[in-house]
Amino acid sequence: MPAADIVIKGAREHNLRDVSLTLPRNRLICLTGVSGSGKSSLAFDTLYAEGQRRYVESLSSFARQFLGQMPKPDVDLISGLSPSISISQKTSGQNPRSTVGTITEIYDYLRVLYARTGQGHCPKCGRVITAQTRDQIIDRISTLPEGTKFLLLAPIVKAQKGEHRDLFVDLLKQGFVRARVDGTVVSLSDDPKLDRQMRHNIEVVIDRLTAGPGLRPRLSEAVELALKIGKGTLIAAVEKEDGLPSPSRNKGDGLGRPSSEEDTPQVDNARPKRRRGRSADDLHFSADYACTECGISFEPPSPQLFSFNSPQGMCQTCDGLGEVYSFAAELLIPDAELSFKQGAIELIGPWENLGRWKRHIYDGVAETIERQHDLGPDTLLDTAWNKLDPAFVRSLLWGTGDLHITFTWKHGAGVHKYGGKYEGIIPELVSRYRNTKSAMQRRQLEKYMRVIGCVECGGARLNEQSRAVTLTSRHPRFAGQAKSLPEVCSLAVSDAADFFGELELDATRQIIAAEVLKEIRGRLGFLTNVGLNYLTLHRTAPTLSGGESQRIRLAGQIGCGLVGVLYILDEPSIGLHPRDNDRLLETLTRLRDLGNTVVVVEHDEDTMRAADHIIDFGPGPGVRGGEVVAAGSVQKICGEKRSLTG
Repeated sequence: MPAADIVIKGAREHNLRDVSLTLPRNRLICLTGVSGSGKSSLAFDTLYAEGQRRYVESLSSFARQFLGQMPKPDVDLISGLSPSISISQKTSGQNPRSTVGTITEIYDYLRVLYARTGQGHCPKCGRVITAQTRDQIIDRISTLPEGTKFLLLAPIVKAQKGEHRDLFVDLLKQGFVRARVDGTVVSLSDDPKLDRQMRHNIEVVIDRLTAGPGLRPRLSEAVELALKIGKGTLIAAVEKEDGLPSPSRNKGDGLGRPSSEEDTPQVDNARPKRRRGRSADDLHFSADYACTECGISFEPPSPQLFSFNSPQGMCQTCDGLGEVYSFAAELLIPDAELSFKQGAIELIGPWENLGRWKRHIYDGVAETIERQHDLGPDTLLDTAWNKLDPAFVRSLLWGTGDLHITFTWKHGAGVHKYGGKYEGIIPELVSRYRNTKSAMQRRQLEKYMRVIGCVECGGARLNEQSRAVTLTSRHPRFAGQAKSLPEVCSLAVSDAADFFGELELDATRQIIAAEVLKEIRGRLGFLTNVGLNYLTLHRTAPTLSGGESQRIRLAGQIGCGLVGVLYILDEPSIGLHPRDNDRLLETLTRLRDLGNTVVVVEHDEDTMRAADHIIDFGPGPGVRGGEVVAAGSVQKICGEKRSLTG
């Protein structure tokens, strides 16, 4: 008996009857037998349970208090046991943030690939993003209206937890006196107290300036220092008249009118919550990453920028989920044959039922859109809803973004005009739903709500900057096509493998991407080998079947390249076509050839014939089982008269 083999003596877990046997190391071992004969009791409740118990006991007492004490299985002796990994028939959890890409770690490599070799584009104009020189940054800041007061900030901490006391002390020693912490300017001498469990954004105040003639020499010196402290990035934060940085959203009705108008009710901003730390009037500049045409600067790409689980990369509207609980257009509009004025939107009703302050808002939006697209007057509000252009429908329902709209308010004998932004019907309804204290009104509104795809990101989960970074493939099926990370993740695994088969990269980027591409192609190949080439990388874990989850974890384990591990699998061939079953067996033998012991609980004949060692349990189920009927090669099993498997 080789010393390296796994020896089991006196296993009595569940219905096992003092089972003693030897498992050869670094072999593919198949445990078979009728259902209830005890094979799973030996594999999972004895072998795996003892392996996990020994692992937990090897940890410190501090770590063990969080993991709990695991019971010792009913067995006299297990020797030669390796670290154990169980891959059983169960789903991968109910967390919608877990996807096929994240479970197999392919998405982690994709984030690195796009961050280091992807080509960025401006989300506004689509032009390629190029580096901004120091003079271009100064010229852009100099275009601020004369008399505008602004702070020049150098970002040094972004979305990081901690109290950052040492950082504040170090900044004071360098001569800086103020910093903006989570959107609020504080004095460093006051020793800011931060919650160490929260993520914080910290920007040091380099200088406070006022736009106007003669600013350039001082601005040039401040920009140079800010780029040095901020490692190539800086922020120009425009101040309000009271000297404080502008908030990310003005108070009032969200449509440009002051909140003091007594004859008009306020319309609260209905967009989903915004994260603190970034002002609407912040001008971001980067010496490395900017669109010179639009004058917009971006943060240099990092792997976190492409993570929908990170505040840096997630879509701020849906928090990286790709879905929101909001009002569905098809529920709001039961009869699409009606026009807006006829009451197509049920919760708003016909035109004559709207108050004056409501009618003038929709009139202003319609006039602006009609003027922009050369439409006739009253086209937008008088046309049947199902005949409107989808872009116009989206503008009415979800707002017009940063588009400036002129509203005409007739009050008494006078006419008052003002400009503002239109937030949209659905954001206004969402605000009403969130702010109402009436349970009856909330239930009434919920009749028109359900989980829908995020309108901001289109279900891509990422923000607009990360969605604008692309890679181009040379594969004949994708020749010349540039795809973003969400677009690649929406491809089937087989199509993604073709896309990454050959990328258009220059010599430098080929060197950078070599190892990452090797991992991506290998793991996509593993998914194909276990018959999962039809899945997409953005498929969420709750939607996977038990067999799919098991094979995904199996592909992930092969990609990890672990050696000297005891793998225990629970019927991995369930639901597989014979062609895919052959691929699965190739995967298991590859796992064995890496230097691992693979134990498979299986009834499939092909798996049994491919195994190096078979152990047949029986002779019957339950109390009539729990014995090793035969063990060894296929021929030995077939020669045993008591073996039903034989």
